[in-house]
Amino acid sequence: MSKDNHIPQCRNCGDQYSRQRWGLGYKFCLPCGDKVAQQVVRTVVPMHKSNYVMVTDMADLKGINNKGGFHR
Repeated sequence: MSKDNHIPQCRNCGDQYSRQRWGLGYKFCLPCGDKVAQQVVRTVVPMHKSNYVMVTDMADLKGINNKGGFHR
């Protein structure tokens, strides 16, 4: 099947969605994409004497501003 004939299917529910959406890099239909987007949690933390860093994983957040880098 060529790229022009490809009909994208949602990775979550299996429904078909538009080629334009697939061309933008989305792997989910619009309703499932909304659900997935609401599950993603982000926070911005300031680094000591540096810039701000966006963190999406809680394991990365633990001990991020600890001088030794260790956390328990």
